[in-house]
Amino acid sequence: MAHNTPLSYRNLVIYEVYVRNHGKNGTFEEVEADLERLRDMGVDVVWFMPIHPIGQLNKKGSLGCPYSIQDYRGVNPEYGTREDFARFIQKAHSLGLKVMIDVVYNHTAHDSVLVAEHPEYFHQDAEGKPMTTVPDWSDVIDLKHPHPGLTEYLVETLKGWAQFGVDGFRCDVASLLPQEFWLTARAEVEKVKPGVIWLAESVHAAFVEHRRANGLSGLSDSEIYAAFDLTYDYDIWPIYQAAVMGQEPVSRYLEMLRFQDAIYPQNYVKMRCVENHDQKRIMSLAPTREQALAWTAFSAFQRGAWLLYGGQESAETHTPSLFDVDKVRWGGYELQGFLSRLAQIKKNPALQENQMLFLNAEPTLQAAWNGQGAGLYGIFNVRGAEGQTPTQLPDGDYLDLLSQERIPVRGGKAPAPQTAFILQTEAYLNLQPLRLALID
Repeated sequence: MAHNTPLSYRNLVIYEVYVRNHGKNGTFEEVEADLERLRDMGVDVVWFMPIHPIGQLNKKGSLGCPYSIQDYRGVNPEYGTREDFARFIQKAHSLGLKVMIDVVYNHTAHDSVLVAEHPEYFHQDAEGKPMTTVPDWSDVIDLKHPHPGLTEYLVETLKGWAQFGVDGFRCDVASLLPQEFWLTARAEVEKVKPGVIWLAESVHAAFVEHRRANGLSGLSDSEIYAAFDLTYDYDIWPIYQAAVMGQEPVSRYLEMLRFQDAIYPQNYVKMRCVENHDQKRIMSLAPTREQALAWTAFSAFQRGAWLLYGGQESAETHTPSLFDVDKVRWGGYELQGFLSRLAQIKKNPALQENQMLFLNAEPTLQAAWNGQGAGLYGIFNVRGAEGQTPTQLPDGDYLDLLSQERIPVRGGKAPAPQTAFILQTEAYLNLQPLRLALID
């Protein structure tokens, strides 16, 4: 874990924006006009997918992928100008929001500004042509780390964006770069702007294994934490998805969450989510709408920062294409109130200070943040249970922070929620954690 990562990052709500598909014209100005709504929803950090000019040589789709970057120091004219982006940052800061940009330092576009000037910065095939080390990523070519000149160029670029006003970096496939690069980058950026937020897209364990088997860089999350504040949840993502779809027991997913608590630094911060631009929407992954909302509530309840992906507040089922115009279908923001309440709960000090316990997996998933003062007890109906559900809560009537209604507990049972209850508790409870084979 980066030694100076604040524990308060566990309370962050991050909102992911793909400018191209966010508004009618796909511009910074349109996202800027949406900032008050995002602020009111409880968002703390607005994360932009790459804002830079997109490569055209060997591009995918009609417009190309934003992760195929021509110039790390430029702004995509589709979205507007540097001045437009500067105004966006100024407006966000005036509303108390931070701005994070995507950093893609594993690869560039085939026609990036670095190719002609510094071919030595790239992996090359037997004929000396720049190449990718991931064949499916045919629209990009890979940078070859470590290289002193390349490191200096990339770090200076980061420092420039920090001085421009950017507050954080989400680093694409960060696991594929050397740890030393990220340690250097963090230290150098700290000199020009202390407190920048570092989020790593740490990758699936199978990808790390594959990279290492082929003599390439593949960092585990434990290595990534040396330089980053937050990492992705991809280390256990396949088990999460299988649990959502009913292909694995809920208890197995809880085992993996407990395992994270045991193997990472005590103050580690994961970024929890149920969807992002690379994954299926939760509304298409879960068997029912109610179960999708139950999993969404549980993701906010967990230890770590919480990510919302643009369109989630409209119950969007479609994951937009990265390569073409594919607008979010906003509708009436039907889930905005639900997500706003979860964002408010995410900021509860109990989610940072208390002990988190997993209590039950069937018929409802139950967990609690238990401490000497006020705590939270969550009942998440991720399997569509009906009727009454056993609970460890003492008899009484408890305020549900999602509905603002009182929920009765009698004889060790509570009504199964349609989606979820997050109940306020007022004192330390004698709770018995669920025994999980991987840990206990």
